[in-house]
Order: sequence, then structure tokens, then C-alpha cells
Amino acid sequence: MPPLISLGAVLLLLGLGMTYSLQTGKLTRAGAGTGGALGLLIFLGTGYTGLGLLILFFLLGSGATVWQRATKQRWGVAEAHHGRRTAAQVVANAGVAGAAALVSWVLPAHAPLCQLLLAGSLAAATADTLSSELGTVYGRRFYNILTLRPDTRGRDGVVSAEGTLLGLTGSILLAGVATLGFGWPQAYSFWVVALAGTVGNLADSVLGATLERRGILSNDAVNLLNTLTGAVTAAVGYALLGLP
Repeated sequence: MPPLISLGAVLLLLGLGMTYSLQTGKLTRAGAGTGGALGLLIFLGTGYTGLGLLILFFLLGSGATVWQRATKQRWGVAEAHHGRRTAAQVVANAGVAGAAALVSWVLPAHAPLCQLLLAGSLAAATADTLSSELGTVYGRRFYNILTLRPDTRGRDGVVSAEGTLLGLTGSILLAGVATLGFGWPQAYSFWVVALAGTVGNLADSVLGATLERRGILSNDAVNLLNTLTGAVTAAVGYALLGLP
């Protein structure tokens, strides 16, 4: 497909996605604009696969956020703003991916590494969202990530076996799509991304149990560090294994 036609198709897709997000209340106006800009940047730097990973994260995250929302509200653990993502939340979850795509766009020689960083960051964002939003609903026993003692459902730094497994499932799904879409020849590229998502998710819980509980970091800052941890973990895999 000619470049201009591809760009036009992507702009149309992003426009439709922004409109849908606004009409369904999934994003605020600022959140939709920020998401559209990051989506375009990710497409320019990493192509349809990178954009597809962003869309997949958005769909999974949005679905998990609204799932059993009435129950979450009754327990007092539902997302603020009625589940609508703000611009700050969009940047916290996809800003690292956007930065990786920007480097890939400006410095194409580093595209393989940037693809891995993008996939690792979005895998971490997906794992965190699924483990917290669905783990809150389906978890049976909740523990403090640091002490492993029983703790309160939905509190910062609290995990469950069910939530952790759901987060791992999200990481594996993102890793599979990235591996197929980017055409990485080494099978262990898949496991590096899956591991990056899981490490980022665990780092999010540790930060939540420490700095977020003390009011030192906001939830958005913790989410940004979660995705950054996922990207750094992927970079370590790249350095050690020569990926992709």
C-alpha cells in the first residue's frame, strides 16, 4: 500500500477510535487527543504492528476497567472519572511506547530494539491493568506484595494469585502479537516480552506498597514507572541475547 494511502487509512482509523472513545466515555477529550497523537507516532515509528499493540492494550484495558464496574463501585475500588482515561493516564500507560516509536522513526537503524522496548512497555501496562482490574473481581485471597500478609482488596501494593495469573496472560498475549507482527525469528523474543510485562507488573505492585501508599508517587507516576520497567527489562534481554 502506498505510504500516503497507509497514512490516510491510519488517520481515519485513529479518528474513528477517538470518536468512539468519546461517545462511550472511555476517554476524556484530552485523553482522546493524546491517545490519537501517540497512536500516530507509534504507527510512524513501528508500523501497523506497533499501532495494533496499542489498540489491543486499549481494548483489553478498557474492557477490564468496565467489567463488573457496579461490583467494584460497591467495594469502593472502581476507577475514578467513571473509568474514563485522562491525558495523564494515557501518557502514563503509553508514553514510553511513544518515546520508543519516536526513536525508531528518527533513527531507523535502532528499530529492532525500539520495537522490543515498545512491546515490553505495553505488555507491562496490559499486565498491570488486567491484574488490578480483574484480580480485584476474581481474586479470593489478597496479600501485601512485600510482607505476603493478608491485606485489603484494591489497596495499593496488594496482589492475588488470580490477578497475577491474569496479568501474565495479558503479557503473553501482547508478546504473541508482537512476535508475529514484527516477525522476530527467535522464539525467545516472545518470552523476553512476556517477562518484561510481568516484571513491570510486579514493580508496579512494589511501588504501590511503598511510595504510592506514602503519597510520594501518584498512581500515574507508578504506571509510568511500570511501563518503563517493562521497557528496561526488554532492553536487558536485547543486550544479553542479541534480540530480536
